[in-house]
Amino acid sequence: MTPPSPDSSPAMLRARQDPRIYQPFMRLARLLEGEQPGASPLPDGSPISLSIGDPQLPTPALLAETLAAHPDEWSSYPPFRGTEDFRNACHDWLHRRYELADGTLDAERQILPLPGSREGLFFATLTAINRGAAEGRTKVLIPSPGYHVYAGSALAAGAEPVFVPARADNNFLPDYESLPAEILDRTAISFFCSPSNPEGAVASREQWRAWIELAQRHGFVLAADECYADIYTDEPPAGLLEAVQGPEGTQGLLAFHSLSKRSSAAGLRSGFVAGDADLVDGIDAFMRYGGASVPTPILHASAALWRDEAHVVDTRCYYRTLFEMAEEKLWAKTGWRMPAGGFFAWLEVGDGEAFARRAWTEAGLRVLPGRYLCPEEEGADPADNPGAPYIRVALVHEPAVTEKALDRLAEML
Repeated sequence: MTPPSPDSSPAMLRARQDPRIYQPFMRLARLLEGEQPGASPLPDGSPISLSIGDPQLPTPALLAETLAAHPDEWSSYPPFRGTEDFRNACHDWLHRRYELADGTLDAERQILPLPGSREGLFFATLTAINRGAAEGRTKVLIPSPGYHVYAGSALAAGAEPVFVPARADNNFLPDYESLPAEILDRTAISFFCSPSNPEGAVASREQWRAWIELAQRHGFVLAADECYADIYTDEPPAGLLEAVQGPEGTQGLLAFHSLSKRSSAAGLRSGFVAGDADLVDGIDAFMRYGGASVPTPILHASAALWRDEAHVVDTRCYYRTLFEMAEEKLWAKTGWRMPAGGFFAWLEVGDGEAFARRAWTEAGLRVLPGRYLCPEEEGADPADNPGAPYIRVALVHEPAVTEKALDRLAEML
C-alpha cells in the first residue's frame, strides 16, 4: 500500500503546510483541547499520563557519579566523533549483546555518538536522501503504525514517505518484500523497529537477513531502530548486525541504539549509530551542520552505562512486573498478551480515538490513539488505518500507579 506521489498526495501537501499532522502528541493535544480530565484512580484524582514512553525509574547512580567526576569538561566543544573510550564501550557492548564476529565493526570508523537515537534517525534520512538524489531515490519506507520521526524526517528531507501496514496478520512487521520493484528501486532508506513501537513485535535473525538481502539487492539503506533492544520479556531480540555475513556485510546498514530506555536516561540524550562507514560519515557531516553533538562529560557517563549490565537486569524485571500485571487485568477484556519486547500495551478497543477522549474525560487517563501513529489521507475511511482500532498505553509508572490505571481501563473496556 503506497500513497500517491508527493505532488498529488493531499496528505503530503497538508503536511508541508502544517507539519503537525505527522506529530501524534500534537494531534492528541488538539483532541483533548478544552476537555477537562475526569478524576483519575489516584488518591488525589490527578491525571495519569500513559501516552508517552517516558521512563519513570530513577537513573543509575553510576550516571551522576561519572558526570560529577568530569566537572571541567563542560567548557569545551565536544568531539563530534566522541571519545575513543566511548566508541570502544559501544563496540564492546555490541559484541557482547549480539555475539558479533570479530572484525564486523571498526570502532574508529563505524560508530558515532548521537544525542539520542531519534536525532540520529532524523539525520540518517537526510543523509540517505542526499546520497540517493542523483539516482532518483526519493522514497522512504515506513512501518504504519510507527515512530513519528520516520515520517517527520522524510518530510524535512522533501522525500516521499511510503507507509506500509504492520498488522496482526503479519506479526505487526511491515511487509516491504511485497512492494513493487519500481518502488524499491527508488527507495533511499527503509526503517524497521524491533522490538517495535507500539506493538512490541520482534524480528527474527532470519527476518533481518531477508531485509538485508532486500535492501542490498535494491540499493537502499536499511535503518534498524533498536532502542528497545534491552527491554524484553524472555529471549533477547535478534538485531541487525548479528545477521551480517562477514566484516564486509555492513554496506548500507545502520543500527541505532539509545540509553533512554535501557538506562532510564531519556533526559541524558545519548545514543549511537553503528554500521556502514560511509553512511556514518554522512550522518556525522549533517550533525556538524546542525550542531548536534554529545558533551564530553555525557560521553564519559554513557561509556560507563554501556559497560554496566546490572542496572539493565533490574530494569527488565521492573517492566516484566508491569506487563504481567497488565496481562492479568486486560486479557479477559481484550485478548491482549504480553509482547516480546518494549514497554507499550497495544490494545484493541474498537475506536481508539473515541476511547482516548473517554479515558481522559471519564478517568483522567491520557492514552494515545493508535491512528495517530499512522498518517492518513484527509477524508480516508478510518477502517483503512491500521492503528484506528487501537490505543497505545505506556507501562512505565511504578506498580501501584500502573495497577490503578489498569483497573480503570479494564472497567472502561
